[in-house]
Amino acid sequence: MDPNNPYETWQAVIEKVKSYGTVNPAQVDAFLGRMQPQASSVGFLLATVDTDFIKGQIEKRFLSQIEQALRDLFETEYVVEIEVDPGSSAFMQQIATQNAQQAAPYTPPAQPAAPQAAGAQAGAAPIAPAHSEPAAPAAQPIQSQPQVAPQVQPAIAAQPSSPQPPAATSHLTGSQIARANGMDTGAAALTFENFIIGDSNRLAYSMAVSVAESPGKSTLNPLFIYGKSGLGKTHLLRAIQNYILETRPDMRVVYIDAQEFITEYSIAAIDHSKDKSSFQAFQSRYLDADALLIDDVQYFQGKSATVNIVFQLFNRLTDAGKQVVLSADRSPKSIDIDERYKSRFNSGGTYDIQPPEVETKLGIIKSFIEEYKRSEGSWDLYVPEDIQMYIAEISSSNVRELKSAVTKVISQMTAFGNPDITLSDVKSLLENHFSAGALKKITVEAVQHEVEQYYQVSHADLIGTKRSRNIAYARHVAIYLCRQMIDIPYNDIGKRFNRDHSTIMSSVEKIEKKTKESRELQEELEIIIKNIREN
Repeated sequence: MDPNNPYETWQAVIEKVKSYGTVNPAQVDAFLGRMQPQASSVGFLLATVDTDFIKGQIEKRFLSQIEQALRDLFETEYVVEIEVDPGSSAFMQQIATQNAQQAAPYTPPAQPAAPQAAGAQAGAAPIAPAHSEPAAPAAQPIQSQPQVAPQVQPAIAAQPSSPQPPAATSHLTGSQIARANGMDTGAAALTFENFIIGDSNRLAYSMAVSVAESPGKSTLNPLFIYGKSGLGKTHLLRAIQNYILETRPDMRVVYIDAQEFITEYSIAAIDHSKDKSSFQAFQSRYLDADALLIDDVQYFQGKSATVNIVFQLFNRLTDAGKQVVLSADRSPKSIDIDERYKSRFNSGGTYDIQPPEVETKLGIIKSFIEEYKRSEGSWDLYVPEDIQMYIAEISSSNVRELKSAVTKVISQMTAFGNPDITLSDVKSLLENHFSAGALKKITVEAVQHEVEQYYQVSHADLIGTKRSRNIAYARHVAIYLCRQMIDIPYNDIGKRFNRDHSTIMSSVEKIEKKTKESRELQEELEIIIKNIREN
């Protein structure tokens, strides 16, 4: 190996670091893959990264391993220099190009011009009270310069173009800043540093970091992250919020869950006829934001008035260079809202989080154990490796359930006086823990029922002889899920569908092939599987 060849040297370093038992290979790829070697010689290596955050994380997490790998490879001490060059990351350049090429063209819906006359009353037009979903303002959009109720901060438009961090917040800790912004300690603890990266979430993580470091960049505005419940979407949104609050205390970041937003809007709309300032205060809260983060936007389905208001806010903010981040449990195209809004969701960067692989779940378990040891001062706590691996293998993809399982085991070891807990003990302890896990008994009838409900076909058609396209497709999916979720022989599945062994095998192969090509089918399977496990 030539120590003067930076690329060759760096590839060898990455492979060497991965071989160390103290690191997670997926996280090595996630971080060291962002480094670009620039120069090397005996005893020296220079590499660049695209952001200060990535530089800090590599120095904190991997610098000692990089230096060790160089010593092991070349049998000499090395000086490793890491510099920031925003244009150095081929990975980020590729993503930016991909976003520009794939962004759907968007034409904003026609809106009446906002009143510009001095003294014109700001705020939406009167909203009729409603028993459920309030009616959308029909005549006027949200004004670009709303009047602000006394308790609401001044509009961003009124701030200086280059504000300085207020002296009152510049010395505060991250948790103090979080509390000042109405966050609880749990939300303040959700950071990029304690997010476990794996192949299933690496891209979404990288995009979230990019947005946090440079909010408002057009290539990632809006940023849309989707994946089923418990995979880390909220963690990433809160991490963006916490990072911006810590590094840019002059910026105003608003995080809200979609259901909470619907409630706020309903109350403000109903009160509008009595007190116009209530709606003005509602809209000002969001128009004043430098970054708006809305979680679980799938709950806007069927809420046409709320969706209309959201997109008025959305357009005002993005047009002004403010950042919008959205999350959902499904892709934009699978959310039942107007096509114009789906297009707008997709106009920035859209990234999914897949269920974590065993290695990522194991990393989450180890991280959670270390977090517990630090918080409780229980440095002598030891959870055997075979127990950690067992939890990772039998757990569902829901990270919350995974962490609660680890908590349950630790409680048995500490509070209930069983420090020498065995694998057999843990198997009994967690037998019924995972509501959506592999240990829950699933039947062929349950699979058939949920597939029938999802695709709107009858049971008689599903197991019958009809071969119309929609029925055959649903039948293939049901057979595939029986094989994947119950793992019974092809012959046994065939008996329940009135098919022979070869037909069952063919159905499974068809769906296996299609899942590799169709993200839409993957999402359908995720929803059906969730319904099977929860019902």
